[in-house]
Amino acid sequence: MRVALYFLKDTGTDLILVREEHTIPKTAQVAKAALEELINGQPSTENAFKVIPKGTKVLGISINNGLATVDFSREVLDANVGSSGEAFGIQSIVNTLTEFPTIEKVAFKVEGKLDERAKDWWGHVGLYEQPFKRDLSNVREPAIWVTTPKPGNEVSSPLTVRGSAMVFEAVVSMRVITKDGQKIAQTNTMAAGGAPLRGDFNTSISFKAPASAKEGYLEVYWASPQDGRDLDLVRIPIKFKK
Repeated sequence: MRVALYFLKDTGTDLILVREEHTIPKTAQVAKAALEELINGQPSTENAFKVIPKGTKVLGISINNGLATVDFSREVLDANVGSSGEAFGIQSIVNTLTEFPTIEKVAFKVEGKLDERAKDWWGHVGLYEQPFKRDLSNVREPAIWVTTPKPGNEVSSPLTVRGSAMVFEAVVSMRVITKDGQKIAQTNTMAAGGAPLRGDFNTSISFKAPASAKEGYLEVYWASPQDGRDLDLVRIPIKFKK
């Protein structure tokens, strides 16, 4: 199964967050497994890195009315980061967990309690204002990602398309093509914000697949204002429902 994770990246001038999708073994405890991958997995983005210390255990996650409370082992407090790294590290955990529709806010405990040492967290931002909410404002890479449809989904017209984009003037373009490259539909939509802001998009695209076409792709991108080239293209394999 695929889970979305958020890592830190040093660009040379500042810190940003990057979103990656990792494959993990199928499990009923998917939120816990996603956090364990955030701790133990390796980011694939160049210059991306993890903040949660190696050896940290996820002792449990409880979810109640949209609030996820994560209980970490005491090793989580051993991170050595600056104030920016602490804020981004907290947000990497929160954004990872709020990918799941049942989670809207996140709070932390350390070995079942929230004492003064736990509240200090990594020494700068701390846990004094938890619970924390999802914040994608510092997620700079990738420019576009698609959450619906999932790769390999069987789809029919109209096809619902959801995702997030940080693109010029918030204009997100998309098209449906057959496996051999025949374009059968194209449209544009607006994200909730344009670069340098990030915004969600939620739209639909109507299409009519040729009778012989069983598979194809949804392509989502933005067009260069200079020459119209497709930029930051995301290609999602789909199956046409008959």
